[in-house]
Amino acid sequence: MAGPSTLRIGGGARLVRRQVASCIPRRSQQHRHLATVSPVNPVSRSHRVVVVGGGSAGLAISHQLLRSGKFTQNDIAVVDPAEWHHYQPGWTLVGGGLKFKEDLRRRLDSLVDPNIRLYSHGVGAFAPEDNALTLSNGDRLSYDQLVVAPGVAINYGSVKGLPEALADPESLVSSIYGYDHCDKVFRTVDKLQRGRAIFTQPAGVIKCAGAPQKIMWLALDHWRRAGLYKPASSDSAIQISFATGLPVMFGVPKYSAKLDELRRERGVEGLFQHDLVSVNGNEATFARPDGQEQVTKRFDLLHVVPKMGPHAFVKNSALANEAGYVDVDDGTTQHKKYPNVWSAGDASSLPTSKTAAAITAEAPVLVRNMLQTMEGKAPDAVYDGYTSCPLLTEYGKVLLAEFKYGGVPKETFDGWLGIDQVEPRRAFYHLKKDFFPWVYYNSMVKGTWGGPKGWVN
Repeated sequence: MAGPSTLRIGGGARLVRRQVASCIPRRSQQHRHLATVSPVNPVSRSHRVVVVGGGSAGLAISHQLLRSGKFTQNDIAVVDPAEWHHYQPGWTLVGGGLKFKEDLRRRLDSLVDPNIRLYSHGVGAFAPEDNALTLSNGDRLSYDQLVVAPGVAINYGSVKGLPEALADPESLVSSIYGYDHCDKVFRTVDKLQRGRAIFTQPAGVIKCAGAPQKIMWLALDHWRRAGLYKPASSDSAIQISFATGLPVMFGVPKYSAKLDELRRERGVEGLFQHDLVSVNGNEATFARPDGQEQVTKRFDLLHVVPKMGPHAFVKNSALANEAGYVDVDDGTTQHKKYPNVWSAGDASSLPTSKTAAAITAEAPVLVRNMLQTMEGKAPDAVYDGYTSCPLLTEYGKVLLAEFKYGGVPKETFDGWLGIDQVEPRRAFYHLKKDFFPWVYYNSMVKGTWGGPKGWVN
């Protein structure tokens, strides 16, 4: 897997070969509007299992169920109107000039096993009391078991002026959270020669909580290599700020301490509890907690992470909790009110970071417990909150954060040859850049990858 990497320079107008050691939202939200409208001669169909969502969770779960050998053709259905399935963790690599976004997507219908029925429609409404749901075209699907895994929605409008700034090819405002503009990120980074660069992270739940600073660390390293950034130096051509709605760098104390150490060593200004609310020209305005006055900062480059949340068709249904997520048990993934309803991935209420890595641990638990209940047995598998965030800290190094409920580290290599995963390593960069994208499409979406447990089934 080692070798030279191709970096995108100047928007892809030319390719420059750089010797950078070759060492994971999920899918584009603009392609995932599960609540859409189209009518005409509604029909009714029945399946033993209906899976809402053809993202990381939906595909892993539906294929693990199929591989159990307990289902025949069309027993399982997947509902998702998207044409494309995206490897969203790779968008950080695109933003860093390490991958092309076109290489990280596949047609959804090409990923669904022929024995699974794919409905390319959105969801109109759930009717859990009747064990049914209505599609956006008016058709009705009844089920014995329901899995709700449509992911979350990205709300670009949560930041005033952001949609317009992202759409403007001349603006230095970008975001890795979206297929349409993730490749704009490296163009803006490569274009900047002098000034203030601000990288933001909102308060609240987002996909991959480490991604907002991953792209910052890559940009910093790019500018450092180009001689444009000198850590903690007054004559540095570029200055960098990290503006986060949170009071800390990361939600897990062990990794947060290390990341804050890196921030200080590298001279990055920390703007904590600064929640971006608007973009106007080259000015960014941040909300402050406890009624403090808003703060406006001038920028020459701005990377934005919008707020995110549950899709309306989930939030407004009987399946949701007060926050709008599918209300399931933290351990079993079974719905707290409807025992034949399950959820995993970003749409679920599971109190863990929303990552593809979390799904590798959630999916086998959900599948095991569903099969148990279908046989009249009690669920006996328990999800402990495992998730992972491979934090790029520079080109060629990754801090591999792995933890479970309560922010307790649960590291795969703990105690193995004296490895402490809080230290960024080149070997982990190989995992992030090369292995994880490969294993995702070759195994995970096919239901044969169990994360730290390796291959399953």
